[in-house]
Amino acid sequence: MKILGFVPARMAASRFPGKPLHPIAGRPMLEHCYRRAKLYERWDALFITTCDEEIRTWAEGQGHPVIMTADTHTRALDRVAEAAEICGQDVEENDIVVCVQGDEPLLGPDMIEAIIKPFDNDAEVEGTLLSVPIPDEATFLNPDMVKLVHDLKGDVMFTSRAPIPYAKKFSPALGAKRVGGIFGFRWHFLKWFTDQPESPMEIAEACDSNRIYDNGRRQRIAPAPARPYLSVDSPEDVGRVEAVIKDDDLWGKY
Repeated sequence: MKILGFVPARMAASRFPGKPLHPIAGRPMLEHCYRRAKLYERWDALFITTCDEEIRTWAEGQGHPVIMTADTHTRALDRVAEAAEICGQDVEENDIVVCVQGDEPLLGPDMIEAIIKPFDNDAEVEGTLLSVPIPDEATFLNPDMVKLVHDLKGDVMFTSRAPIPYAKKFSPALGAKRVGGIFGFRWHFLKWFTDQPESPMEIAEACDSNRIYDNGRRQRIAPAPARPYLSVDSPEDVGRVEAVIKDDDLWGKY
């Protein structure tokens, strides 16, 4: 079982143009994401994938392998699927393709291991996603944060930008969770996903994972380790990441 990783990035992010190369603590955000992901030891290969020459030029200058894809993709998983097709690896049906979003500068190799572990333990698992505890009401109410609910087995039932599950008053004891930016797929499952049209709840919620659940299939949650994990969705998020990144255990290791 090969494990192939792809870090998708594009400069034309609607909420934060130029985000991948925006500096965080003196380094482009994409560099944090790629180098931290690279610390995971089980990769058979790890690539940056983009449609932007600016990102390609930067990546090649750093010595990072980069795959150019079409500029028509609006979903990261579509970009990853194209990259997996043309990456030069012999990708077999049950190999694992991991999407490591390029706006997660606090990710760690233990989070990627969490994504892979369900595949190691259960041959029936087709897809996984990082599940991150929601610690405060502001995150719970923030529509930029995609929330999830799952069944007792750990299979995701639904994702939403609304605050779910419902609560009259938020408390960490609610057990609310959000989607982290790391996803794992059996190769055959990712190909199936990209072959499906956008689904009703995917469109309504602007959450592409709902395409899976609308079609009666599931992803297994991969619980994130308990430590700060902040995504970058807007320029304001940069300062929040910089406030914690230098105290992170991985700082200075890449």
